[in-house]
Amino acid sequence: MGRLLVYDILEKPTSSVIIGFCSAVWLYIQKKNLGYSDLGLSYETVVSGGQHWRLLTSSFSHVSFLHLVFNMSSLWSLGVIESLPQLGLGIRFYLHYTLVLLTASSLVVLGLYHVLIHRFKLAFYRRVAAVGYSCVVFGWMTILSVKHPSTKLELFGLLSLPISYAPFESLVFTSIIVPQASFLGHLSGILVGYLIAWNVFQGMTDFWAVAISGWLVLMFVISLKRTSDVGMPFLHIESVADEIMPAVGVDTPLRVEIRDVNSLPLTGSDLV
Repeated sequence: MGRLLVYDILEKPTSSVIIGFCSAVWLYIQKKNLGYSDLGLSYETVVSGGQHWRLLTSSFSHVSFLHLVFNMSSLWSLGVIESLPQLGLGIRFYLHYTLVLLTASSLVVLGLYHVLIHRFKLAFYRRVAAVGYSCVVFGWMTILSVKHPSTKLELFGLLSLPISYAPFESLVFTSIIVPQASFLGHLSGILVGYLIAWNVFQGMTDFWAVAISGWLVLMFVISLKRTSDVGMPFLHIESVADEIMPAVGVDTPLRVEIRDVNSLPLTGSDLV
């Protein structure tokens, strides 16, 4: 008799919540007919347009169902990390460094775009929009390959890969089944994953995790308010003499008109 799914969920609570959340976001995207230009991460929208909220929305968004299934299947297998506290991993480690992977891998992608655009004059990368949780997935593959190299990675319940080679095998595999897969996005996840595995980010505590989460939420709300038409009656941002430093506070009856930053058209899309 097979093992009940509920026991696996209890052993992988964080992974289970993320899988459920990404699946719910996918359903919302399909219902609202949203696309890469609405939620994706691109140099033009984030760096030039100031739409920093895309650093988060892009990671949890999947437009393609196959892309969602591949990422969530991989994430489910990687959830074994949550049950390995004896190796210095475990749930707390998983929570802390999922946060690091989410933020650092997105910044690395933007950094690579910057180099390609300004150093190699590849202007195309200004408007390439990327979506998906693959940066984090590839990061965890890399961490597990260093910390616990004897593990196997199960894909779709059919394919089993030695974790030692999984990040690079998956690069090839995703390139075959998902031609739009972002090489730079996956590469950024692998790079950040090695930095974490080699303890470059050592010292990540509950305090820093809460602090970083708080700043991310604040950045998300303020940038969404300033650069989109999403209604937030509880938040008011007014221009001051120094436009670089906005004043933020609770909305009052006296309202100040805020200039909207229009979304810029995108010319390409990547799955990450």
